[in-house]
Formats: sequence, structure tokens, C-alpha cells
Amino acid sequence: MSTLLSMPYNGYQDYFEKPVILSVALTGGAQGKEANPNLPEQPEEIATDLAACEEAGASIAHIHARDEDGNPTTSVSKFQEIRDAIDNHCDDILVNFTTGGFELGDHRLRPALEVEPQPDMATIDLGPLNFGYDTSALNTREQNETYAREMLENGVKPELEIFNTGHLPEMQYLVEENLLKEPYWCTLVFGMQNGIPARPRNLVNAVDNLPDASEWQCLAVGRHQLPLTTMAMSMGGHVRVGMEDNVFYDKGELAESNAQLVQRAVRIADELNRPVATPDDTRRILGL
Repeated sequence: MSTLLSMPYNGYQDYFEKPVILSVALTGGAQGKEANPNLPEQPEEIATDLAACEEAGASIAHIHARDEDGNPTTSVSKFQEIRDAIDNHCDDILVNFTTGGFELGDHRLRPALEVEPQPDMATIDLGPLNFGYDTSALNTREQNETYAREMLENGVKPELEIFNTGHLPEMQYLVEENLLKEPYWCTLVFGMQNGIPARPRNLVNAVDNLPDASEWQCLAVGRHQLPLTTMAMSMGGHVRVGMEDNVFYDKGELAESNAQLVQRAVRIADELNRPVATPDDTRRILGL
């Protein structure tokens, strides 16, 4: 490849060779079937949709659990049901359990440590988040340190969810305490209520502020998902799509499935000359 063609990707010299990791967040803990009847909530629904996502090119599954009424739950038994269903329906996709929630405590972490087999990774929300008018998730430094230490001791890779730039010092603290192994797996989140505004310059700034040993993916909610994840791929980063973040395929058109969103991301990666990561590629890139 000529020097002229590679110049626009200064700092991303391996752009055309480095596979793009596609994560899919199928369910989430907020909107449910009232927002999109195709959103999967129960284990068999989740696993069936995920199998199609894996076939389309997703290599990481971001998993939330719902109870029988569709409400978010941290029940170990419900996460075990989902894990069993995934193992029955999918071939080799990496499994990532959420630890998100509004109450402090290690009960949010228990599924990632007690389900068999353990997930490949689990999230750490690095700081406070506001939801609606009077609800906030605290996510203290003490909790994050506990989660990171227990994940390190149990061989579960943390996914560091960075909702605003004030969370970056919390990541640096975990680095300095030797609670994270390189490469650090970071999710940059855009468009949340008190998160980073979904603007292109903010994606560039957020990436520039990450530690050198970081691998990062872009998550953008609602209408911001398509443009910012496309931009992330063009920057040499990775992306997360799925109905947790966006229940629409186009304006006024509900997504038919999570696989439909993954398929579009794969087409975009192909147009941008980015190979799509297999599960084995993902393990190599993330040091798993």
C-alpha cells in the first residue's frame, strides 16, 4: 500500500489488517418489548437471536437478564439459564455479563463469578450515572476496585464502561493499583443522559485520553448508533450494536432482530476495508 494511502490513518497504521470486534448487546435493563416486541428477554429468545448474530459476525455477546415478568434481575440462576441456552445454540461467541445496576454491593458481580462456565468478561461501570428525574447509579471507586480485584483473581476480563470523561481517572486508578491486565478493554459510551454528548469530536477526544495499552469500542444510543459506530470503525476502533442501545433500524422502523443490526455493521466494515474479527481474533486482540 502506498504511503499516500496510509497517511490518513496516522496512529492507526494497522487499519487495513486489524479486525474490527463486533459486540452485540441484545437485551439491556431498560426498555423491553413495549419498545420493540422483537427485543429478546428470556433465555431461549436471547440465545436464538444471538446464534444469528454470531453467524452474521458478532464475536462478543453482552448479556443482561430479565425475570419472568421482563424486569431486570441479577439472579445467578437466571444468568445460568441464559449461559446454558447460549452454549446450546451458539458455537464460540465470547460471553460478557453485565454488572450494572442501581444498588451498591457485590450481588451485581455474583453471576460473573458463580455461573458455570464463567463468562469470558464482565462489565465495570466506572462512575455515577443518572437515569430519569430522580434515579442514579452510584458505582463508587470502592465498588469498582472490588469488582476489578475479584475479576482478576477469577480470570474474568473487565470491560470498562466509560460514560463520561470524568470516568477516565477511575480507570487510571485501577491501572495504577495493578488491577487490570493489558490490553485494557474499554467501551466509550455516547448519548446517555449525563454521559458524553454524541458528537464526532468527542469520540476523537475520548480515544486520545485512553491509556496507550487500551483497546476500545464505541457504544452510541438511539439515532447516534449508526453514525458514531461507523466513525469508530473508520478510526480503527471496535463497535457495539444491538437493541439494548437502539431499538430502531431506521427512523420510524423498528429493528427486526439484533442480527439485523449486526449484519449492517458487517456491511459497513466491509465497505471500510476492515476485516471482521472472529472469536479467535477477539481473544488474541484482547489477550484472552
